[in-house]
Amino acid sequence: MTYSYEDFEVGEARQLSAHTFTREEIVEFASKYDPQPFHTSEEAGEASHFGGLVASGWNTCSAMMGILVRDMLADSTSMGSPGLDNIRWLKPVRVGDAVRLTVRVLDKRVSASKPDRGIVSTRWEAHNQRGELVLTVDSAALFGLRNPAANR
Repeated sequence: MTYSYEDFEVGEARQLSAHTFTREEIVEFASKYDPQPFHTSEEAGEASHFGGLVASGWNTCSAMMGILVRDMLADSTSMGSPGLDNIRWLKPVRVGDAVRLTVRVLDKRVSASKPDRGIVSTRWEAHNQRGELVLTVDSAALFGLRNPAANR
């Protein structure tokens, strides 16, 4: 299905895929982008308040973005995003965690200045395999309308 602005309904929740975090991925990502010791070393992770190696929150966000693109945006009228708000890392993501993304539609409106597109506001909710909420992100995304003339 090609998702367009019209396909989003306020209040709906779409459950998407999961991503399983490996030790190698956690360390590789952190070594490049967030080299805090508890992300790059099992020993440092064990000595930290986390009690073990944990994924960078940015790693978790990136993995969830990958799911969003593969499951929904790749076949859509997406025009990108003006930004994200309220990123919250609520629980640590550990080696072997399978984190599933749910996208909730909070609001939507047709752009007043560019009526060929609409703005869809969503909240990403990422849960691990135990059902624990590990990440939330508020997002706004631009989607093309199927029939912009119908909204004039």
